[in-house]
Order: sequence, then structure tokens, then C-alpha cells
Amino acid sequence: MKIDWTPLTTELSLWRAGGLVLPLWWRDDDAIAVTPALKTLTALADELSLPAHVAVIPKLAQTTLADFVADQDAIIPVVHGWQHQNHAPAGAKKAEFGHPRPDALTDTTQALERMQDLFGAKLLPIFVPPWNRLDTDLLPGLAQAGYCGVSTYLPRASRLATTGLVQINTHIDPVFWRSGRGLVPPQDQIAGIISLLQDRRTGHTDASEPLGFLSHHLVHTPEIWEFTRACLGRLLDGGAVPADLRALP
Repeated sequence: MKIDWTPLTTELSLWRAGGLVLPLWWRDDDAIAVTPALKTLTALADELSLPAHVAVIPKLAQTTLADFVADQDAIIPVVHGWQHQNHAPAGAKKAEFGHPRPDALTDTTQALERMQDLFGAKLLPIFVPPWNRLDTDLLPGLAQAGYCGVSTYLPRASRLATTGLVQINTHIDPVFWRSGRGLVPPQDQIAGIISLLQDRRTGHTDASEPLGFLSHHLVHTPEIWEFTRACLGRLLDGGAVPADLRALP
């Protein structure tokens, strides 16, 4: 796969020339078990020296996953909803926590408890709602339950989602969900990344929010893996710095 990375390289050079810092983080969704794809993800995170924050589905997670993660410095578990079940009303886009329901906060609390039991101190208590949709009325309850952050998609409006809860989103997704789940056309993807960076550089969006790369290891094709490695590598080589999310709250 031949990709012209020159436009991204040029934009990153402007960041360096301006003395700007580009924090970078990586989130990967839908883990429940140790699979060949998860091992590929782990090996790539090791290769890049960029931790993958793996969003684990608490109710479905296997204990063998916790055993595997315990030995992997490059994998940081976060909380991916409760059971990745769609509770959206008929006709609405899929969401587990995107609409009011009486047991939603109970689900988020037991999700955190289950993940703490599985992963202990290695868990980073960031709540990642399935399908990136979250009813904002749940935010105070998430903070009270013990979460330190929440993660969805697209640039955040403010650093804090609510008191005690940092918003830390993702912004780049290489999977073409609406067209066969292959790779988004690379030049379209690169143009989108450049637009994100330009908005940050010119003050239109929050430049302090770590730029988030979102992956889904279970559906990656060889082309998506190749793009993921190349894109993250180019960002890091261009001056991006891995973000320590434990220092964000």
C-alpha cells in the first residue's frame, strides 16, 4: 500500500517550528478475550512504545484477559460500558448509555467494580460508552462512582465533562464502518488528520487534548493494521509525545 504522507509531515513540521506539543494517545475498543488480534495489537504497541488503552467490556471479559494484561506494560485497560448492549429507542442510533434509563448508573457502577476485580491497580478508570454515545445526565454519577475520565469521539468542548471527570476523546478512526469495514481511503484519512491538527494549531479546538487514535483490533484487516502502524509512527516521528493519562485528572 503506497501512501503519500507528505501533507502530514508538512503540518507536523509547522507544529515543531512553532514550539507546539502534540500529545498522543491510543484507544482500542471491544476487548473481551485474548485473541491473535489482541496479541498483534500488543506487539504493535510495544514496537511503537505507545500504550494501547484497551476498552474492555466488563460483563463479557474473561479472566484470562486479565492474566494476559497483567504481564503487558503496553496495555492499559479502561471500561467499555457494561455489556455492549443496545438500549437505544427504536429508530435511534445504537447506544448502551446514550438515552435515559433507570438502571444506567447501576450498570456503570458494577462495570467499574468488575474491572477493578479483574485488573486491580492496572485499571485506568475511564468510562468509554459503546458507540461513543453518552447521556450527559450520567456524568455526575460517573464521577461519584469513582471514574476519573470519560472518552467518546471528536474534539472535546471543554477539559472537564463535569467536576472531577476529564473528557479525553478519540479523533482518528481508520475503519470505514459505512462501507464494508475496510480501511478509510488513506488520503481522505490523512486530510482529516491535517484538518484536526490545523484546528488545534489555530486555536479553533483544544490543543491540550491528547490526539486520540481509535482502533478496533477484532475487525482490522491487514491494510488497517498497516495504516495504523504507519500513521502512529509518522505522528511520533513528527514530534507527537505519548500522553500519560494517569496524570490528567
